[in-house]
Amino acid sequence: MTKHFHEFRDPIHVFIKLDSDERKVVDSYPFQRLRNIHQLATSYLVYPGATHKRFEHSLGVMELASRVFDVITNPRNLHEKIKDLIPEITLDNKLQYWRRVLRMAALCHDLGHLPFSHAAEDDLLPEGVDHETITVELIRSEEMQQIWQSVTPPLRTDDIIKLAVGPNKTKGIVFSDWEAVLSEVIVGDAFGVDRIDYLLRDSYHAGVAYGRFDHFRLIDTLRILPKSTGEDDDSIEPALGIEEGGLHSSEALLLARYFMYSQVYFHPVRRIYDIHLKDFLMEWLPRGKFSPNANKIVEITDNEVLAAISKAANNSSKKAHESARRFVGRKHFRLLYQRHPDDTTINPEPGKTIFESATSRFGVQSIRRDNYTQKSASSDFPVLCNDGRITSSISKSSTIQRLPVASFDYVFINPEYVGEGHRWLKRNRLKILIENTNLIEEE
Repeated sequence: MTKHFHEFRDPIHVFIKLDSDERKVVDSYPFQRLRNIHQLATSYLVYPGATHKRFEHSLGVMELASRVFDVITNPRNLHEKIKDLIPEITLDNKLQYWRRVLRMAALCHDLGHLPFSHAAEDDLLPEGVDHETITVELIRSEEMQQIWQSVTPPLRTDDIIKLAVGPNKTKGIVFSDWEAVLSEVIVGDAFGVDRIDYLLRDSYHAGVAYGRFDHFRLIDTLRILPKSTGEDDDSIEPALGIEEGGLHSSEALLLARYFMYSQVYFHPVRRIYDIHLKDFLMEWLPRGKFSPNANKIVEITDNEVLAAISKAANNSSKKAHESARRFVGRKHFRLLYQRHPDDTTINPEPGKTIFESATSRFGVQSIRRDNYTQKSASSDFPVLCNDGRITSSISKSSTIQRLPVASFDYVFINPEYVGEGHRWLKRNRLKILIENTNLIEEE
């Protein structure tokens, strides 16, 4: 059967090409739904151009995944030890199969996202369920299974799941070393193309330069390298790493991520809109949560949520009217306090302390707090040095050693009290921080 080829114009990658089998995935109901899921949740209310969707991001991830695959499997780029660790990397029929699986997995990696992506996932799904859980269920759905079986040769569903969500998000599925490396290509912490595409794409649409870096140089210098597991001197496993010549590009990627989180993803107005959205959904959804059933999740997009918000905002008798009114009318809570380094020398948790005092003063309905600290900023990956030795990125790069951790702690106040709140905080901030320090230490 003759395959037809298709292409999409794309502002980041210029042209994204796909064949007729991949087009079946793009035309599927779960994938078309991504046209109506904002990539950056409510960020478009701060950055007007940030209206792009998970649809085009997923196409971009597929494009980058195959570029990386072609580089790391090129015979000229193979480390001698890798040929022994991953024998299938020298077999053309195996490579063709896994390249196809990788591209399909890249297309499917975000299928399970809730409306507005990450904005409300943590609190609005049952415990133990996340968007990866739903992604796995959709990859196994009847519609997608028919696509996997129609490909020649047929694709194994579990292979697509492994590469789409990675070993940390799959239960009861065993990964070979080869499969683990390929999953790194999509969702890896260091060089995952999911991250590469969203940084480039989000930066472009938000109209900022923070997320840009030389991804061409980065991809061209990626390699599969032997990495010591630390168990004993001879214990090694393959991992996605980089040649020394691409180290600066990898540093730029990690710095771009830090700046995008600090300046765009953690923008206080975006964060408070996420809170108002979550408040609305908790009142609007049955029992205050999304169903973990994938068939029900795919029936809800940002469109249905926005329509419900519009109706509730225009009718004071509607459930969740207050949260909807804040969302539609830009009546969002205002920033009252943002953690300051000087305050942490007085009180180890100034955000928590001021939040509790402000809640006592203005009432629980008038104050919100939002805080997050990145678990780790640095990424440890192997670096192939110019002299042939392989070392750790952390030991090789002082920049990676000193990468800052993205972190914020915001306290917001009802706009009706914003003037009074700032005057109150200006008068009482120091007293609040000092008097509550002992209580925090006792806890």
